[in-house]
Amino acid sequence: MNVIVVGLSHKTAPVEIREKLSIPTPQMEAAIAHLRSYPHIEEATILSTCNRLEVYVVVSETEPGVREVTQFLAEHGKLPIHQLRPYLFILLHQDAVMHLMRVSAGLDSLVLGEGQILAQVKHTHKVGQQYNGIGRILNRLFNQAITAGKRVRTETSIGTGAVSISSAAVELAQLKVDNLATCQIAIVGAGKMSRLVVQHLLSKGALKICVINRSLEGAKDLAGQFKDANLQLHTMSDMMQVLADCDLVFTATAATEPLLDRAKLEATLAPGQSLKLFDISVPRNVHADVNDLPDIHLFNVDDLKAVVAQNQESRRQMALEAEGILDQEVEAFELWWRSLETVSTISSLRDKVESIRTQELEKALSRLGSEFAEKHQEVIEALTRGIVNKILHDPMVQLRTQQDIEARRRAMQTLQTLFNLEASNELLG
Repeated sequence: MNVIVVGLSHKTAPVEIREKLSIPTPQMEAAIAHLRSYPHIEEATILSTCNRLEVYVVVSETEPGVREVTQFLAEHGKLPIHQLRPYLFILLHQDAVMHLMRVSAGLDSLVLGEGQILAQVKHTHKVGQQYNGIGRILNRLFNQAITAGKRVRTETSIGTGAVSISSAAVELAQLKVDNLATCQIAIVGAGKMSRLVVQHLLSKGALKICVINRSLEGAKDLAGQFKDANLQLHTMSDMMQVLADCDLVFTATAATEPLLDRAKLEATLAPGQSLKLFDISVPRNVHADVNDLPDIHLFNVDDLKAVVAQNQESRRQMALEAEGILDQEVEAFELWWRSLETVSTISSLRDKVESIRTQELEKALSRLGSEFAEKHQEVIEALTRGIVNKILHDPMVQLRTQQDIEARRRAMQTLQTLFNLEASNELLG
């Protein structure tokens, strides 16, 4: 058995590739079931965000397992494997474990130390459990990674004032205009990313902000968090009419197809009207063909890299502190992982001793006579169980906690020989 992760991220693939492989939550059940249908995949779950698509699996054999995940990604993204492969990274066992720890802690994010990713890792864990993709091993791994992410945020300062994708987009907008206070701004979407956009726009002095959302209730919920801001609220049916008067537009919805394209903007905007669009969604909410319009300037999540570069440098020392915490969590997972290879031997030993106990108890009770046996059977049963448990306790604890792999395997072989147990060659790792 082995843990592997196959995926792509902002480090390995541009947004036009990432959006092809994005898997929204409603599609997760079918995707996880598809992965579990492959012969070498025992457990599976999927982390899908605007900056990454990563498939975490436990496989019975590594190479076939990697091939199966790669095939799944190619089919889902409707890309030939040879075209997809250059964008993929493949990490095996300890590297896969450390990678999830770093992701959970925000150390692999576009914005170093950003906090949203921990909630996304928790969501991945929950969805994997809900759709029967996560078993014993991935459950332990994700719990350990979530613990690691929490520790990094409480034991280091890396999350203090950390910018998010949303705040980086606002900073980029601030660089592109003279004064946010004079701009008419529209935000399409009313989710968490949109809320953060509003928060950062207000902190930068923006005054004229409208929110456009599929439901007016969602827009009202967002506006309720900024009661002093006088946000203007609209539904999607008003979107083009609202955009006709805007200078800046931020899009952050879960739509799987573009909401805006060249034809819609060309039909809406006055000749020569300038508009700056900041699309922080994956899949993208704005079609790339708007770049063909001379007065339209489109920016997507990949354009934020220059803005966050200085953030990376200032947080590098904090990241080093965080890596030390992650090393501890990886070591804890590895200790648990290695202890799994003792399960078969311990189970065989307990079964054999329990069989002996049961046989000898039956003999003793039959010799004591039915009247005595019925009266005292419960006490005698508890006595024999207690003796067995106390005899087995120390060998089992020593076997599970032995960190030296070779020493543990020698001890397992000794137990198998001494007690004539059926040997198991299914050693992990």
